Amino acid sequence: MTDFDTDLDTDVATKLDEPTLYAIIMHNDDYTTMEFVVFVLTDVFAFDIEKAVATMLDIHHKGKAKVGVYPKEIAEMKIMQVENLAEKFEYPLLVTLEKI
Repeated sequence: MTDFDTDLDTDVATKLDEPTLYAIIMHNDDYTTMEFVVFVLTDVFAFDIEKAVATMLDIHHKGKAKVGVYPKEIAEMKIMQVENLAEKFEYPLLVTLEKI
């Protein structure tokens, strides 16, 4: 037996906890253009144009819509990307997290 040999029981299953998921919610406002919202949905969230337009219309008519579900760190990164783009183009676009 070498130092690298182990005495593991192969019948014991290792259970990994699923990460807690968070929904990213995009909110409607009176200043951010529909075109910019579609741009963000395609650029940050990889929506195709049809899904981006449909989601933008949901946001416009319902006041908000879920635009993605991710583990917390990824969701926070996506929100930061949206906030950076909104700041660059001077829009007050609001995105929030909701724990699922």
